[in-house]
Amino acid sequence: METLREFFSFSDPSIIAVTVGAVLLSASSAVVGTFTFLKKKALVGDAVAHSVLPGICLAFILTGTKNPLWLIIGAFITGWISLVIIDNVTLKTKIKEDTAIALILSVFFGIGILLLTNIQHSGNAAQTGLDSFLFGKAAALVGKDLIVFGVVAVILLATVALFFKELKLIAFDPNYAKALGVPVKAMDLLLTSLTVLAVVTGIQAVGVVLMAAMLITPAAAARFWTNNVRVMTFLAAIMGGFSGLSGAFVSYAAPAMPTGPWIVMIISAIALTSFFIAPTRGIISRSIQQRKLQRMIMDENLLKELYHLGEKDEDPYKARSLDEIIEERFFPKDRLKSALRRLKREGYLAKQNGDWKYTEAGKLKGQRVVKLHRLWELYLSKYMKIDPDHVHEDAETIEHIITPELEKRLEKMLEYPEMDPHEERIPY
Repeated sequence: METLREFFSFSDPSIIAVTVGAVLLSASSAVVGTFTFLKKKALVGDAVAHSVLPGICLAFILTGTKNPLWLIIGAFITGWISLVIIDNVTLKTKIKEDTAIALILSVFFGIGILLLTNIQHSGNAAQTGLDSFLFGKAAALVGKDLIVFGVVAVILLATVALFFKELKLIAFDPNYAKALGVPVKAMDLLLTSLTVLAVVTGIQAVGVVLMAAMLITPAAAARFWTNNVRVMTFLAAIMGGFSGLSGAFVSYAAPAMPTGPWIVMIISAIALTSFFIAPTRGIISRSIQQRKLQRMIMDENLLKELYHLGEKDEDPYKARSLDEIIEERFFPKDRLKSALRRLKREGYLAKQNGDWKYTEAGKLKGQRVVKLHRLWELYLSKYMKIDPDHVHEDAETIEHIITPELEKRLEKMLEYPEMDPHEERIPY
């Protein structure tokens, strides 16, 4: 608790520098990564992260110093070149994008390692710490380094805010964006440049190896919580910023723990948690929804079969035994018993001497399912020109999801028909 109080008092200037730097770099990378993620180019971040190493080494060789401005420029140039090469290789050859990314990533990273090894054996004392770009060293974000990287992070955030609508359009539908007059090629170029800049800024904190995770993971985590791009971008920035803050705290509380890897560990934990517990899109929520849907389909199929039995002997309210229901349509006995009890609780069925019969509400619900089934069969047969022998299976699925509005539309289109393609009466 004392450590927590000391950290958030921000009494030590080095704590402020590392924390602000980590939050800015993580948040800006997450914002740009949102659009990379939406364009389904997650591997591009990994390619750029590995491709900036030659630029960093060349910038150091040419200038002889670790001035962050020159290192950013060098990294930006080689990172940008790598993306241009990937695009051209994909467009002008039969090589697929993932293969092109793997080729460029390995070639550029290999060149970077060769240059870095050469620098380490050059005897230049200024090269100390240059290898931290491989694995990141957020503690190095002090003084002029922090100012340069902070300015770049702010530029990234401001540019995304300024061109948000255009970036959103090209991420989802570039052809529609082009029809609206949006300069798609220019926007693609801008997004490419922003991606490279985001990697270049974040690489100081988490390094070449882990940068792709910092770029994509916050966006992937945010996607589980919303379908709104604006909200998704905001959530990605919050998650990225929080992971940067948490990583800096862990590093402060346990000095042996590096900040960069902990940033990635924390954002990965957030993404994993989102994967399970996010509403509507989380695995738990989707499992619950799927189970509810399966129960609904089971219940409606059961009510429909009871209606079919009632049609045969012209007595819809007659009590039916389990064996009689299974003879009409096979249901696993345990699931059938469960469904019967559930429908009784909901007021659709009643139990009489061990057998089961409709209530008024159950009869109406079963009748509607049969009606929708037969209307859809007639629609497929009449308008889609599908043979009546091939419409049953499709109707079995669609009958459970037809809304009242679509039901009315079908009735009107088909002019309130009396019979389906199999000459069975459509109940109204």
